[in-house]
Amino acid sequence: MPTHHATHSSMTFDRDITDLARALVGARLVVRGTGGTILETEAYGRDDPASHSFRGRTARNAAMFGPPGTVYVYLSYGLHLCLNVVGRPGEAVLIRALCPEIGTPTMALRRGLPETSPLLAAGPGRIGQALGLSLLDSGKPFDGGEFHLTPAGQEPDLLTGPRIGITRAADLPWRFGLAGARGLSRPFP
Repeated sequence: MPTHHATHSSMTFDRDITDLARALVGARLVVRGTGGTILETEAYGRDDPASHSFRGRTARNAAMFGPPGTVYVYLSYGLHLCLNVVGRPGEAVLIRALCPEIGTPTMALRRGLPETSPLLAAGPGRIGQALGLSLLDSGKPFDGGEFHLTPAGQEPDLLTGPRIGITRAADLPWRFGLAGARGLSRPFP
């Protein structure tokens, strides 16, 4: 039985949060039989004023203080469930875009879109809906059970830019995307 610590499927979660965000681009994410290749991520550090953990542990962000490799799901704008991968305590990487490859009929049904729609999993809220996430998923492990991450075979060509939709520390270049990918949540500057 895999342990809920630093390494799952040779993915190392216990590392600098921007390194983890870069490493997740190109990785394969599967949640209960649906998923694909991660195209875009954003890093949120412990001392980052834009991070949910900035003011300390709360009931809402408790999963961010769990072991590296923990699932953190939060509700954005009261509507969208957003998936994050916890790194070191109080740090997480938001999954911003995914190339649908596994269970696409189910993802399309959940989204009410054709399987070939470029909007199927382009954006954190769309990913949450496509993967069938719930707030009850927060705190679960990326251990190959319900949540599975497989590292990219080789280091992909990355785009880097500022994070999206935040007002604090918005200038940090902590958003990463797969160069040339269709289906990013927004173009890079």
